[in-house]
Amino acid sequence: MRKGVSRALALFMVMVPLFAGNSWAAARIPVFVSILPQKFFVERIGKDLVDVQVMVAPGASPHTYEPKPAQMAALSKAQVYFAIGVTFERAWLKKISSANPGMKIVHTDLGIQKIPMAVHRHEEEKDDEREHPDHGALDPHVWLSPPLVMVQARNILTALQEADPSHRSEYEANYKDFVSMLVDLDGELRGILAGKGRLQFMVFHPAWGYFAHSYGLEQVPIEIEGKEPKPAQLKKLIEHAREHQIKVVFVQPQFSSRSAEQVAREIGGRVAFVDPLALNWAENLREAASKFKAAVK
Repeated sequence: MRKGVSRALALFMVMVPLFAGNSWAAARIPVFVSILPQKFFVERIGKDLVDVQVMVAPGASPHTYEPKPAQMAALSKAQVYFAIGVTFERAWLKKISSANPGMKIVHTDLGIQKIPMAVHRHEEEKDDEREHPDHGALDPHVWLSPPLVMVQARNILTALQEADPSHRSEYEANYKDFVSMLVDLDGELRGILAGKGRLQFMVFHPAWGYFAHSYGLEQVPIEIEGKEPKPAQLKKLIEHAREHQIKVVFVQPQFSSRSAEQVAREIGGRVAFVDPLALNWAENLREAASKFKAAVK
């Protein structure tokens, strides 16, 4: 009898962690983020306590994205939506909120002073203001600067602690580890770009303004506010690239590279890819810094 009880007790002790594990996994907080880099941030702070879904799929543009019906349905079960200020949110954030009135909308860019989208502006800009009223809109790409991600991390931490107060200390510990990683990454990037002065790099879409501002660089964009350059503007860009010995034009997978390829041909240079929406966020910034540094002799 005792042997049977002991065997049953042993089996029970083995099974309890399995049931507990399943229950714990099912209890993960369901959250949504707008773009892939945010998934990296939220998972660094929430780790196994959160289940993160991404609205903008890989390869899609957050400027023109429209949520899929399945995503809108999944939002009804989410507890938190982490917004970041990308363009599609202007049209969809209210609809996203109405899909689940009980879901908390967290603006992770809260507390960040934003800069104009166009850091290096085209000529004839003033003539286009009436035709393009959004010209000069604020740059949403705040996730590409580690110092600014520290601000976003604090907003994420606060939201997760409010949504799941029973794991407050775990989120706090994860947050501190993440900030430590951000400090180290910031130092690495400064080391990679040290001694380059006011390095200029040419991009098709001006996504790297905050990165450039953080590390003393200057991005020279071809396209601004979704508008490709006119022939006269393109000519000036080519002249500028030649004058500053720019030999690489950076493009991202979410946009056409036609104008970038034209500029590259004219300056005897090449087109290279940098993706501001990559999930492997930290390594992606290291690679981008190295590519920017190598682009100018």
